[in-house]
Amino acid sequence: MGQYSQKEGILTMLTERQRMILNAIVDDYIRSAEPVGSRSISKRGDVGYSPATIRNEMADLEDMGFLEQPHTSAGRIPSHKGYRYYVDHLVPWNQVEPQELDDLKSFFAEKLNVMEQVIQHASVILSHMTNYTSILLGPEVFHTSLRHFQLLPLNENEAVAIIVTNTGQVENKTVQIPPEISVAEMENVVRLLNSKLVGVPIYKLKSRLYTELGQEMERHITRYEEVMQVLNSAFDNEHDNRLFLSGATNMLTQPEFKDIEKVKDILDLLDETPTLMKLMMPVQGGSGIQVRIGTENDHEAFANCSLITASYSLDGEALGSIGILGPTRMDYARVIHILNTLSRDLTAMLTHRFK
Repeated sequence: MGQYSQKEGILTMLTERQRMILNAIVDDYIRSAEPVGSRSISKRGDVGYSPATIRNEMADLEDMGFLEQPHTSAGRIPSHKGYRYYVDHLVPWNQVEPQELDDLKSFFAEKLNVMEQVIQHASVILSHMTNYTSILLGPEVFHTSLRHFQLLPLNENEAVAIIVTNTGQVENKTVQIPPEISVAEMENVVRLLNSKLVGVPIYKLKSRLYTELGQEMERHITRYEEVMQVLNSAFDNEHDNRLFLSGATNMLTQPEFKDIEKVKDILDLLDETPTLMKLMMPVQGGSGIQVRIGTENDHEAFANCSLITASYSLDGEALGSIGILGPTRMDYARVIHILNTLSRDLTAMLTHRFK
């Protein structure tokens, strides 16, 4: 399982009893969406303390910032800090029925040769399984390779970079050409690139610029760094990623989002593809779970939401990511286990399919 903590070493250490009570409160609140009182906790078979003892511990947990009391006479609910402690230290494992995961694996096995369908349908399945909103970022270009590259000058400072793939797809992008780079020099670069990188998978182009062309270009190109910046911009495939969203209206079923304005802000943000892509961009170098709780999402609209993501990779390079967006009162254990399993299986399938 991946590393969930984003802020190691700053959380107050709790006693075993406080950990047990915090865990019970989070579990009860996830299920009920109602503030949790000491009496209901004392009735749980896994706690074994009197209501008076639990009340005292709840007061201490509130003082430390792990719990909040929404109303004077009500029970407590977890704070964002409480959820973070739960995710980092208390979240249980194996909270999904084995049959559900078996069904998912069967689905992926059947769709192995149509990866885009896998990504698209997985988003629907995930939203149905969790009753939250699923967001999947999947590349279109990992199965295509470079057939031809061309730079067509528009004026002294701009050119159109044209990428033709083995599938016949043509992508073009306007790039800035620094004034100190001559047209003849850029033509040399294009010839060198086509001689070395034709047949290279599109998703590997940027990394192969340095491993395949780096030394040779440094020897023959006087403005090496500036040229590499132009090529990096030309091969920036951020916009070739596909974003699949499912279950956005599931937010309307959550008790904490009865305020239509809150939901509207969330739905508006879900419509902002560039913002979502930035949130969902995979972490390079691994497929670990990332959990962002409340304000850790850096967007006011998601201040009362948690976003859990996992990336999947090919040849050690993260290609896309799977995410679940829900209220901070999310079933973390279940979602983490599902995403951890799917990211691992997607990575294995990509490796099998494209080796």
